[in-house]
Amino acid sequence: MTKYEQKTKETDQSVIEFIEAVESPKKREDAYKLLKIFEETSGFEAKMWGPSIIGFGSYHYKYESGHEGDAPLVGFSPRKAKISLYFATGDSQRQEILERFGKHTTGKACVYINKFADVDEEVLKELIMQSIKFLREMYP
Repeated sequence: MTKYEQKTKETDQSVIEFIEAVESPKKREDAYKLLKIFEETSGFEAKMWGPSIIGFGSYHYKYESGHEGDAPLVGFSPRKAKISLYFATGDSQRQEILERFGKHTTGKACVYINKFADVDEEVLKELIMQSIKFLREMYP
């Protein structure tokens, strides 16, 4: 059996260089705001995960299927269309907190926002803290 090779790994790429390469000046500005909030709230230094995710902290997961790997506790990516925010999946409290978050859409693992101004900064901090707490309990 071949071992699954994890695509999204922590890299040594510069977070600042990555943000500076974001085309939209508004997205760049939002990325710097998010960087500051995520670092201050999580207490972790930003690291690049794969080519485009800015992650904070990390945890080791192992699924019942035997698949395991490492992932950032929380993170974000200033993508062309929207800004992707990465929080823990499978946490029932996430949905309750998101109801107070502001304008966003959700995918399986991501929360998407158009711009930072659309959301509540205090609720963002709550989402970061809840995600870290949930993952630390699930994967001690």
